[in-house]
Amino acid sequence: MNDMAWTIDIDRDTISKAALARADHAPLRAGEVRVRVDSYAMTANNITYAVFGKPAGLFGNDQGYWDFFAERDAPARLPVWGFATVIESAAEGIAPGDRFYGYYPMASHAVLSAGKVGAGGFTDITPRRTSLPPIYNQYQRIEALPDYRADHHDYWPIFRPLFLTGWLIADQFEDEGDYGADQILIASASSKTAIGLGFALAQRAGPRPVSIGLTSKANVAALAAQGIYDRVIAYDDIASLDAAAPSAFVDMAGNGAVTRAVHGHFGDALKVSIIVGKSHWDAKADAAALAGPERQGFFAPGRSQKRVGDWGAAGFGQRIAEAWLGFMAVAPRIARIDRREGSAAALDAYREMLSGRADPAAGILVVP
Repeated sequence: MNDMAWTIDIDRDTISKAALARADHAPLRAGEVRVRVDSYAMTANNITYAVFGKPAGLFGNDQGYWDFFAERDAPARLPVWGFATVIESAAEGIAPGDRFYGYYPMASHAVLSAGKVGAGGFTDITPRRTSLPPIYNQYQRIEALPDYRADHHDYWPIFRPLFLTGWLIADQFEDEGDYGADQILIASASSKTAIGLGFALAQRAGPRPVSIGLTSKANVAALAAQGIYDRVIAYDDIASLDAAAPSAFVDMAGNGAVTRAVHGHFGDALKVSIIVGKSHWDAKADAAALAGPERQGFFAPGRSQKRVGDWGAAGFGQRIAEAWLGFMAVAPRIARIDRREGSAAALDAYREMLSGRADPAAGILVVP
């Protein structure tokens, strides 16, 4: 496989079927730019994108994550977060050598249709993308990012989108009076989104619920040592918690057994149950009714749009920048960078994340 021009095609119906394919370098049309993907992250979040690749109602229309980078009659292309450099431009205001942070396909190159070009970046206006959440279609010039620091570069793809999701969940809890809960149980607590949530909760001024990270027994000591959560317990010890304590549950991975254990133990004392991700994509659904509240989904783009409406784009950006720079003071001790290079390594990273074999303490950074 020529590492200079490749993509990874995924079966739309069976996400475990993925293969390397040669990339097509067709001539650019007016307004388009061709970028070389410099680096991107492979995380459990990307598996959630694959699970919801086909339309699932998330976007309020008949589109899913597969619609970002492929037409319906083509193989699926997995969205990833990363950095890219323009190598060819037919768009006014964008030149070869310009670098952008944003949403790209899992590939060595991408063609984007640039609109609303300005000093800060541009918006992809490919027709199928205009009805998808705006947060995914924005490409930001590295030089225009107020909270970008060169020594944080590799952490941006790995942590930034997931930290933002965790921060937004914490913001929703505060906005909703914590749903009346005295403690928040966070499943898959070693995941990066969960760590973002735990960190954001800890930064709150004044009274707040206790944060309890739930993880496998083997991870308890190491996760507790990070100091992100007030408490860390094993999944096997959920029953040791006070069943009468008003509680909230945030599920980062869609693990049915853990969900049933939490709902069964707390029952009506569980004030809210929120599911964020679906990295346990192959777990069998449990059709039996759960005790306690009905589960509800959390959709980060929707929450972002609400806060942009509340605070304005500049106000929203300022809050995120302050929180991110605070988090970056601790991120390097939480996760090491696992750097992978080339097309074969990219495919292996996807398969590794899909299988659950990836080390949660490592952030996989793919360099095409």
